[in-house]
Amino acid sequence: MTDTAEAQASLEAVLKDEIVRMYQEVADNPKGTFHFFHGREAAELFGYAPEWLGRAPADAVASFAGVGNPHERSDLKAGETVLDLGSGAGLDAIIASWSVGPNGKVIGVDLNPAMCLKAQAHAAATGARMECQVGRMEDIPAPADSVDVVISNGVINLSFRKRRVIEEIFRVLRPGGRISITDIVSAKQLSQSIVNDPKLWAS
Repeated sequence: MTDTAEAQASLEAVLKDEIVRMYQEVADNPKGTFHFFHGREAAELFGYAPEWLGRAPADAVASFAGVGNPHERSDLKAGETVLDLGSGAGLDAIIASWSVGPNGKVIGVDLNPAMCLKAQAHAAATGARMECQVGRMEDIPAPADSVDVVISNGVINLSFRKRRVIEEIFRVLRPGGRISITDIVSAKQLSQSIVNDPKLWAS
């Protein structure tokens, strides 16, 4: 492994730890002060229906840390299989579960095992059906051609290997499958000081 590759691998490992720490903190202390919108305020800002937020577990809403609303264009249908990439505390997965109904399936994927357990508990509290797999978006723990729709909310920007993430998304999608992603995009090249700062990557 070259020095450059070793440095990137080291930075990726630090980034992974910071991402897990940051979003665990939002989930554990949703009333804390963060330098990004979160909780019900963020969900309302991004157009989540009030009836969704009223129906979902309060803790799932309070722990929300997305950057938009993937449900606006997901066009989910009853019986479909949905994969929520970076499912966090489970709000998006729960909403997806309501849309696909009892014959559908929702699979969450998250780096943090504790968040997977939290998401599944939130889903169970509402009678929603979802399972959560611990894994990385660069290596999605799902078979090829196994899902109808991939949704994601503010997660792909956290990866150093975005091309790999997109390849994985297309791998797991069935022919004719759909993607509904909200994320942060920079119109200009980021400075190296930003690229090398895990706290900025993780937020």
